[in-house]
Amino acid sequence: MMKVQLFKPHPWHGIPIGVNCPTIVTAYIEMVPSDTVKYEIDKETGYRKVDRPQKFSNIVPALYGFVPQTYCGEKIREFSESKSGKKVMKGDGDPLDICVITEKNITSGDIILEAIPIGGFRMIDKGEADDKIIAVLKQDEIYGHITDVKDCPKNLIDRLKHYFLTYKNMPGQENKAVEITHTYGVEEAHEVILRSIADYDAKYRA
Repeated sequence: MMKVQLFKPHPWHGIPIGVNCPTIVTAYIEMVPSDTVKYEIDKETGYRKVDRPQKFSNIVPALYGFVPQTYCGEKIREFSESKSGKKVMKGDGDPLDICVITEKNITSGDIILEAIPIGGFRMIDKGEADDKIIAVLKQDEIYGHITDVKDCPKNLIDRLKHYFLTYKNMPGQENKAVEITHTYGVEEAHEVILRSIADYDAKYRA
């Protein structure tokens, strides 16, 4: 007989990352490209909340969310600092962000899906490590065959990069507090994911 789950699990702490991690991971999606409001998970309740209306015409060009049961802490900080050569004060204290590329028009967040990591951005925001994993939707007809970010259309990666470098900007101003030092491939993406799992275990399972 099927076991019935009576309560919705917390998206960050209650959803498994997946048995094939880090080659395939579960992603919880907070935002989709049609959103004109920035949503994010409420860490206490697990509900998706309105963080803020988008001030300008920035539109996230992929599905955007996080990898459950991950945390950007000391191991993420160390890796970011060693790879970037920059002084990194700490991880940003959030679950690991993920962008999922698909040709499908998925119009609603608050969903989970299986994603295949292919690379990532080494982003530093006000001295904090804030990596963005880039992934493709598993079995996607157009992008599902891609195994490394180097094989992804360059204009799509550039569009993603531009979004993260500018979505907090005021008109006519450059946000110098945010920088992307590297776009890295699948092997480093796997290492970032494993380190974020270790950081999660150290904080929540120690």
